[in-house]
Amino acid sequence: MTKTSSQNKLPPNQRKSWVPKVLIAIALLYLSLVIYIPTANVFFQAFKNGVEPFLANLTEPNFLHAAWLTFILALIAVPINTIFGLCASWALTRGKMPGRAFILSVIDLPFSISPVVAGLMIVLLYGRNGWFGSWLIANDIQIIFALPGMVLATAFVSLPFVVREVIPVLDELGKEQEEAAKTLGANGWQIFWRVTVPNIRWGLLYGILLTNARAMGEFGAVSVVSGNIGGLTQSLPLFIEDAYKQYQTEAAFSAALILAMLALVTLVVKEILEQKSGHSSKKAL
Repeated sequence: MTKTSSQNKLPPNQRKSWVPKVLIAIALLYLSLVIYIPTANVFFQAFKNGVEPFLANLTEPNFLHAAWLTFILALIAVPINTIFGLCASWALTRGKMPGRAFILSVIDLPFSISPVVAGLMIVLLYGRNGWFGSWLIANDIQIIFALPGMVLATAFVSLPFVVREVIPVLDELGKEQEEAAKTLGANGWQIFWRVTVPNIRWGLLYGILLTNARAMGEFGAVSVVSGNIGGLTQSLPLFIEDAYKQYQTEAAFSAALILAMLALVTLVVKEILEQKSGHSSKKAL
């Protein structure tokens, strides 16, 4: 009885001090099973036979072509989605556009639709038996199982990131500075490049970073539209899957390590941009 009464006299934060520890332990255990251990295994498998086999795998022609093709896909898709994201964000926050909620829902479709379904949609539109298939064949234009189809798939799955990062920044920024610049005689382009873009630069760069990461790591949609032909239409994620299926374990894990390193670099840059964005927002306040 005395022990119970003494426990009840303790402050609630001391009586339940074990709860945060248990929650942290559960979170760490989950992250270890899902992220930390698999990532460590990728590093181990890539270097288990030494550095020379790892470097030799990185000079394989199929790997080099897959890495180059992945770079080309990102090089095309990221600028397209950046321009679209800026235009859409500006129109949705500064213009009196009807159906704003509906347009945002359409932009968010890549978040809710499976990438495999997105790839199938592109095939049904531009494939040999698709809606535009006969016209494309008549004009000797190949979309599916070629670079254009892979670009379409990559651009689709990475479309929403710039929009979703820039719109909140524009909403928080407001129109006061832009209206002040307009009263001083600045035209639309001057306002956009000298007032708007400098104020949204960190959010814009963050959106570009996420777009690039999604573009380089896409598998499902690109797999459907590419045909996964080694040395022709095989991106880096597709190369990893194909090499693993062919029991080329070292090559698969070496390529996976490259993507993992890109992911780590993305996380570091993401953290830097978040800090910059936080400092810039505090200065604005």
